[in-house]
Amino acid sequence: MNETVSFGYEQVAPAEKTRRVGDVFASVASRYDLMNDAMSGGMHRLWKDRFVARVKPQKGEQILDMAGGTGDIAFRMAKYGAAVTVSDINPAMLDVGMERAAKRGIDGLVWSEQNAEVLAFPDRFFDGYTIAFGIRNVTDIPKALREAHRVLKRGGRFFCLEFSTVTWPGFADVYDGYSHKLVPKLGKLLANDEDSYRYLVESIRRFPDMPTFERMIADAGFVRTRVEPIMGGLVAIHSGWKI
Repeated sequence: MNETVSFGYEQVAPAEKTRRVGDVFASVASRYDLMNDAMSGGMHRLWKDRFVARVKPQKGEQILDMAGGTGDIAFRMAKYGAAVTVSDINPAMLDVGMERAAKRGIDGLVWSEQNAEVLAFPDRFFDGYTIAFGIRNVTDIPKALREAHRVLKRGGRFFCLEFSTVTWPGFADVYDGYSHKLVPKLGKLLANDEDSYRYLVESIRRFPDMPTFERMIADAGFVRTRVEPIMGGLVAIHSGWKI
């Protein structure tokens, strides 16, 4: 790894990024839905529905939902009968997810505290690996992608939903102004946490564009990689297969 990595617009030591990202999500865990509503104008719910439709979870499949602590993706996949393991590096996020699952009467999910860069699962264990709005917060993204490839069975599929780079003329400027100026203010108003929301906006700006991230997925060993832009690249669904 490089000696420093990006934490928003700052360059920090890798261990410092891991710690500070943990602090951000410990701070926003109880208001995660509010955070996503502020970041997406409420559209994240529709994007997650579309994402799970692309994953096509099947009854009896073993699927790892990484960085999925609050359960948003896992709850959707469990409806199809998939056996979902929800993993997150942040125990506060997992606590929120388990509480939400209990309130909704959703049983059968496995909850596991895991670092995406060093998973404690055996090789070729899962049929699918999903990660939604989490990969950009990983300290060593290529390492996490290699781990995703390792724990997938042959024929397994990787799906990632993430904010990306807007390519629609005009809309990019509008969204840039909204995210940089309004989202941190909403964070202060809704969660009394302007700094965490500012980091989340900055982390989107520092994340690789769609072609670059697709190449990173291929470099990790995946084939038939594909990217599906949504709203001109405001978010994107990335996918790949292990053979």
